[in-house]
Amino acid sequence: MPRFTFGAWVEDAVDWLQSHLTWIFDAVKTVLGGMYDGVDAVLGGGEPLLIAAIFAVLAFWLRGIVPAVLTLVGFALIDSLALWDDAMATLSLVIVAAVITVVIAVPLGIWAARNRKVSATLRPVLDVMQTMPAFVYLIPGVMFFGVGVIPGVIATIVFAMPPGVRMTELGIRQVDSELVEAAEAFGTTPKHTLTRVQLPLALPTIMAGINQVIMLALSMVVIGGMAGAGGLGEKVYAAITQLQVGLAAESGIAVVILAMYLDRMTGALNERVSPLGRRAAAKAAAGARRLRFTHYKPGTAVAMTGVVVLALVAGGLNIAGSSSDSSKGSQAAAGDVGKGQKINMGYIPWDEGIASTFLWKEILEQRGFSPDVTQLDAGPLYSGVARGDIDFQTDAWLPTTHKDYWDKYSDQLEDYGSWYGPTSLELTVPSYVEGIDSLEDLKGQGKKFNGKIIGIEASAGMMGTLKDKVLKEYGLEGEYTVVSSSTSSMLAELNASIKKKEPVVVTLWSPHWAYGAHDLKKLDDPKGAWGEGEDVHVVAHKGFAEKSPVVADWLKNFELTEKQLTGLENKIQEAGQGKEQDGVRAWLKENPDVVDKAAPLPAGGQDGEPQQGKDAGKTVNMGYFPWDEAIASTYLWQNMLEDRGYKTTVKQLDPGPLYTGLAQGQLDVQFDSWLPTTHKDYWNRYKDDLTDLGSWYGPTSLELTVPSYVKGIDSLEDLKGQGKKFNGKIIGIESSAGMMGILNDKVLKEYGLEGEYKVVSSSTSSMLAELDRSIKKKEPVVVTLWSPHWAYGAHDLKKLDDPKGAWGEGEQIHTVAKKDFAQDFPELTGWLKDFKLSEEELASLEVELQKGGAGKEKESARHWMDAHPDVVEKLTPVG
Repeated sequence: MPRFTFGAWVEDAVDWLQSHLTWIFDAVKTVLGGMYDGVDAVLGGGEPLLIAAIFAVLAFWLRGIVPAVLTLVGFALIDSLALWDDAMATLSLVIVAAVITVVIAVPLGIWAARNRKVSATLRPVLDVMQTMPAFVYLIPGVMFFGVGVIPGVIATIVFAMPPGVRMTELGIRQVDSELVEAAEAFGTTPKHTLTRVQLPLALPTIMAGINQVIMLALSMVVIGGMAGAGGLGEKVYAAITQLQVGLAAESGIAVVILAMYLDRMTGALNERVSPLGRRAAAKAAAGARRLRFTHYKPGTAVAMTGVVVLALVAGGLNIAGSSSDSSKGSQAAAGDVGKGQKINMGYIPWDEGIASTFLWKEILEQRGFSPDVTQLDAGPLYSGVARGDIDFQTDAWLPTTHKDYWDKYSDQLEDYGSWYGPTSLELTVPSYVEGIDSLEDLKGQGKKFNGKIIGIEASAGMMGTLKDKVLKEYGLEGEYTVVSSSTSSMLAELNASIKKKEPVVVTLWSPHWAYGAHDLKKLDDPKGAWGEGEDVHVVAHKGFAEKSPVVADWLKNFELTEKQLTGLENKIQEAGQGKEQDGVRAWLKENPDVVDKAAPLPAGGQDGEPQQGKDAGKTVNMGYFPWDEAIASTYLWQNMLEDRGYKTTVKQLDPGPLYTGLAQGQLDVQFDSWLPTTHKDYWNRYKDDLTDLGSWYGPTSLELTVPSYVKGIDSLEDLKGQGKKFNGKIIGIESSAGMMGILNDKVLKEYGLEGEYKVVSSSTSSMLAELDRSIKKKEPVVVTLWSPHWAYGAHDLKKLDDPKGAWGEGEQIHTVAKKDFAQDFPELTGWLKDFKLSEEELASLEVELQKGGAGKEKESARHWMDAHPDVVEKLTPVG
């Protein structure tokens, strides 16, 4: 028989639909997306335990006290596993899909029950819908609606509809025909026969069908996760592809809890809506002799009152939380270029893809963007980028591995260039496998490896190259079977074989962290079957440069060396599953220049052409931690030095890394050393490798501060016995700050405040946000603060007196540089030794930076300089 091919017809039909009916798909996407967002906002927007309590009240109403308690415990467990948002996203998807399915399925079932031709027509359609592999539904879903929730909803509706239609039809057909005839004999219209006889009697069967619809919808969550539907499905999918057993178990338990709750509640709902069900429940409750209270179920009015009260409380807390978040958002981080712009990134779970994606997530967050990350297979990822659902991805292996995807979608994509390369593809064996050093050596050795080559995702281009070229070139066809799995499964098989000292051959590529973790041999490829090495590219959708030109420019200039990439991958491996961004942050601490190099901030303009300094052209590397006087003085000096022809770099660091960087010569100077107390430990540790260029401001003071409306609290002594007024909290700053040590070790002890107050370590910006939020609500709050600080000008505050002198004497703010700074920058050394700012000058400079806002510190400092035209000549005299 000649091969019958209809795949091309399907492709043509899909292309025609995409070209001519896009408006329909967009409309469906908008409607379904709106429904999902609305349900998710309700379920995911409230306090988790309050929402769990609402679920428990519903369980109490439907099934009784014991199921209610178990419901509360189950949902509390989901919250404790940090999977609440994912669970609510999944529940939202199931609810939307189930509601739409029921709305369509029940009328179809009724129509089929009353018309045999309709029934005969629907039966084969339902057979196809029910038996077609569920993964297939994702393909048109992704092509027509893009990656995200909508393909998951569509696939779920199609997959879950058959039992709803079949059970509705079955229930109506099972109604005793004599009852129907009796109703008709008494003159009942067909409409009333349906609504008053058939539907009430068929209701138990219909409800069983609805129960199956919901269960099948929930079973689709993992498949939906493959298309970027999010929720627990994405967690389970990530666990499967990355072989994260712990995450799989936790996510699986959450899915089980949702499934059990939905199953039991929909099953019990029949008792509430069906006369037969209510009669059976009443009979069971009347017959109970022991623990009769466990059979008690509140009335509908009582249960709904409880739900409404809890919903109102949850809504109120949500509004309060939104207000708090808004307050905190006012204190944006330095470098806020993005202003909260949403950036969607996708990645394939390959190590360099994970590493580069989460690196850019961290960089974009530091620059004020709001990035979102989704794990996808290669096919949905490229489709999502082409459609614009995903803005960019950083792991396009070209020209070979991802050639098919590039050829298919290249008209809708933009290649921003290679950030790493060349790479190499290879087959690899452990070093203890003797006599196998080349691909040629594999021939005739199939039994040693059980005839298997352990591969990765079947969609990967290297798998096609292996099967179509490498095996043929070396005569390995028939002797070896290439086992398609996933990258994580391949690595797990490699690890298990090495532990047992068993022969194994796997697909691998360079660079890869596995070469550092194991003693492996890359098999030589003397015939060049693998082809030339590839480059790893950043690929974005057409139009992304218009959406975010700054990010597009950053991506086009992005590069990592092999040492940087392997170091980043290893840090992520060390951080463990679910903590990829923690690994990135740990790596960035060791590579502090990466963010500024990858995403440079826009430079401020120059005002005139001041005279060049003697050392013009030299680069001064400055560091600061985010204290206001440090930000102000650093950006002031950046402007002045650039006016004098110097080049500058500015890095924000915590005090520890900052002092370490100065001591090691990686940084040249910083302007915010509080001596002799706050930074005493750092100075004592590194003073042999540092240079103190003197004080430019002082004396300072450290203090605890309260708003002026807090009556009766004027001194540190007044805090004793008043802990409840402040919820037992003193809002602090960075735990590494010296004043935090003084507060914990001296101030609390001196005034007997230990045990009554807990010092909350946060950050300077978080402390200020809490102060601002409390003042807006006129709530008592006590915070750590220091003088000078702009907050005293922005709010009416009281510095608490320190009659016992526990805070110690006031300090001086010093300029501290690396050891050989004077030799490298003789002119600048002289300027810095004479550098002084008065309290009025510093305060006005800080106020100007506050007015300019985050991300515009350099421009704001320039505005202040414009208002003080003599400052450059005064602080940096030339001649």
